[in-house]
Amino acid sequence: MQTLATSELSEVLKRQKYQIIGRHSASKKCRWLHKSLIEDKPCYKQRFYGIQSHRCIQMTPTLDCNMRCKFCWRIQPDDFLMPWILASTTEWDEPAEIVQESIKAQRKILSGYKGQVIQGKVDRDKYREASEPRHVAISLDGEPTFYPFLSSLIHEYRKRELTVFLVTNGTNPHAIEALKEEPSQLYVSLSAPDESTFITSCKPSIPDAWNRLMRTLSILPSLSCPTAIRITLVRGLNLKNPRGYARLLDPISPTYVEPKSYMYVGWSRRRLTFESMPSHHEIVDFSKDLAQHMSYKMIDESPESRVALLSELERPKRLC
Repeated sequence: MQTLATSELSEVLKRQKYQIIGRHSASKKCRWLHKSLIEDKPCYKQRFYGIQSHRCIQMTPTLDCNMRCKFCWRIQPDDFLMPWILASTTEWDEPAEIVQESIKAQRKILSGYKGQVIQGKVDRDKYREASEPRHVAISLDGEPTFYPFLSSLIHEYRKRELTVFLVTNGTNPHAIEALKEEPSQLYVSLSAPDESTFITSCKPSIPDAWNRLMRTLSILPSLSCPTAIRITLVRGLNLKNPRGYARLLDPISPTYVEPKSYMYVGWSRRRLTFESMPSHHEIVDFSKDLAQHMSYKMIDESPESRVALLSELERPKRLC
């Protein structure tokens, strides 16, 4: 059986500092973990929801994806002339094993900061806290709903008292419907106000991706966990028609909407230009327009991350 661990893709990912876990999972140091430890600057999710950046694992249970979004910072088949070899879909690692190995991988990542702790560049108590993760973002790469034991994976993390953010592109609605244990918060990416823009921006590899996404959106009101819609906005591509986005979001009333600027980083630089990246001012203007069409309010923002937070709530729920 060909597995990810023996593929050429695996070697590329390792050079990019991915920690390969078992047959098909991976974790990677988030830049905000580094900034939190070294500069005491947390991710906007800490500002919005109380998630401590230095105690957050960034991982995925599968590196495969059915979309080739132009704005994605991750490597895609078209970026690198090589076979896109992934793990067999007939043998899957156990959820408990993935959880255990992801925590171990996080501690391996953190071991690289021991020198800075000794030199006084990283707070010793903060480093100890980081070694005991309390949050996981299932969002690193690929589409996590392809993992058939996703509900059990969420359960295993929550059993260890970690909060769980699950991020999905929304093209596998059956996996969301089948969740027996919900995450602490569910993110769905919506990067277009209409199907035509969606196909141009996200380049789905399946013919009915838009209909699948619409089905996922329709499921959200039935969930008990907070729901967030992430809109990654690219100048000249999908930074337009806030009324169109509002028409899609009004019927489902998500807990939050996060309009966020595309960032000119990683492999996306092969597909887009620096000028594709909106300013924070543009994001705020778009967000206020969208909020008006939805009767939402802009309740917070993070200029450094070029993101705004919209909600019917007066303030976001603190998860930690």
